[in-house]
Amino acid sequence: MRITVVGLGYVGSVASAAFSSLGHDVVGVDISYATVEAFRDGVLPIYEPGLNEVITESMQNGNLRFSQIENMDDSLGEIVVIATGTPTLSNGVSDLSQIKQSVAWSMELMPDEGIVLMKSTVPPGTGRMIKKELLQDTTLRYVANPEFLREGKAVHDWFHPERIVIGGQSDAISLVKSLYRGIDAPFVETDITSAEMIKYASNAFLATKISYINEIASLCDKIAADIDDVAAGIGLDSRIGSSFLNAGVGFGGSCLPKDLKAFRRFAEDNDQAAEIMSAVTLVNDRQRLLPYKFLVSTFGSISGLRVAVLGLAFKPDTDDIRDAPSIDLIRALLGDGALVNAYDPRALKNSRDILREGVRFQESLSDCFHDVQAILIMTEWPEIVDYDWKWIADQASSGCVLFDGRNALNPDDMISYGFKYKGVGRGVLSMDDSERNNYLT
Repeated sequence: MRITVVGLGYVGSVASAAFSSLGHDVVGVDISYATVEAFRDGVLPIYEPGLNEVITESMQNGNLRFSQIENMDDSLGEIVVIATGTPTLSNGVSDLSQIKQSVAWSMELMPDEGIVLMKSTVPPGTGRMIKKELLQDTTLRYVANPEFLREGKAVHDWFHPERIVIGGQSDAISLVKSLYRGIDAPFVETDITSAEMIKYASNAFLATKISYINEIASLCDKIAADIDDVAAGIGLDSRIGSSFLNAGVGFGGSCLPKDLKAFRRFAEDNDQAAEIMSAVTLVNDRQRLLPYKFLVSTFGSISGLRVAVLGLAFKPDTDDIRDAPSIDLIRALLGDGALVNAYDPRALKNSRDILREGVRFQESLSDCFHDVQAILIMTEWPEIVDYDWKWIADQASSGCVLFDGRNALNPDDMISYGFKYKGVGRGVLSMDDSERNNYLT
C-alpha cells in the first residue's frame, strides 16, 4: 500500500521506517529541507536505537524515500499518516496548527476515498473537529491510530506492541488493520474520540504511577524505610503491577509532561476538575529538584560548590532533553553559583543548545570527577552505573556527596568507597553501618 508520512520527528521517522519495513511503499515528508537531507544521507537528526538500520534497509530495497513537502506535486498515497507536533501552549491548550496545516495540504493531493490517519497525540474531540471543519465536503475518511512508543525502545515497541488502537468507521478500520499485517497484537477497534481518549488516559495513568511511588518514597525517607522493598511488595499485586514504580527524580521527555498538561486543560474546559493530574504534576515538579535541596541542606551555601551532573537526557537510550529533570536542576545549581561539570553519552549537543553558559560539558565520563564535592546521577545510563565507582571516589574530594537520583547504585558499595550516599526513598540504605545499627536497635 502507498503511504505518505507527514512529519519526520520521533513518531514520523519510526512510522516511515516501520511501515516500509512491512513492505509498504512509503514516502516520509517534512517541511524542513535540512531534516529531509539528513534522512536521505543516513545521518538521522535524532538518536533512537535500531532506527537507522531499519531506514537504511528500507531505502536500499526501494520501499522508502524522503521528500520536502513543497516538492510533493504528485498524488499522495491512499493513506496519509499525520505525525506532526502538537506543542502545548502556556495556557495548557494543545497547538493544533501543524495538524490542521498538514491535513489541509494532504487534501489537495490525496486520491478520493483516501484515509487521513492520525498518529500525533491530539486532545479527544480533535477528529470530530477535523471531519467537520476540513473534511466535511470530501470523500476522505479519518482514522485515529495513536502511538504508544517509548523513546529508546520505539523500534521494538512498533513491532511488538501490546495493543493497536484504531478509531473510525468499520470500512476504514479494516483497511488500517491491513497495514499491520504480520504484527502479532490485539486490536482495539472503537470510535475516533475514544481512541484519542485512550492515548491521553494511558499517559496520564503512567505519570500518576510515577508520582505516586515518588510520594511514597518521600515518606520512606522520613521514617527510614526502603522504597525498593516497598515497590517490590506493591508490584507483586496483580491489580497494580511492577512497571513505573521506580522512585527517582521524576519523569520528563516530550510526552508525559506535555500530554498531562494538555489533558488537565482539556478536563477543565469540559467542566471536570483534574485534582489527580494536578497533584501528579506538583509531585513531579518537586522531585526534579530533590538533589538541589539535598545539597543546600548538606552544605548550606552551594556557591562555588564543585558538582558533577551525570546524565542529561530524560531517560537512557535517547538524546532527548525536552523537559528533562537535569535541565531544571542545572539551572537551579547555576543560579546559586555552583560550578557544574556535566556529562551524557548522547545528549551533550542538545544540552549545549539549551544551557549555553556556565556549564562545563565533558566529552568523557572520566573527566568529570577531579576534586568534585558532589555527584548527582540524573539518568541511569549503563555506562554511568557500571563505571568503576571506587576509582571515581579516589578522584573526588574526600567525603564526596553522591545523590543517586535513579536508585541505580548499590548503597553499601558506595558508602564503603567513602561517599556520603543519598538515594530517593532508600531510608536506612542511605545510612552507614553505625547509623543503621543505631536506628534499627
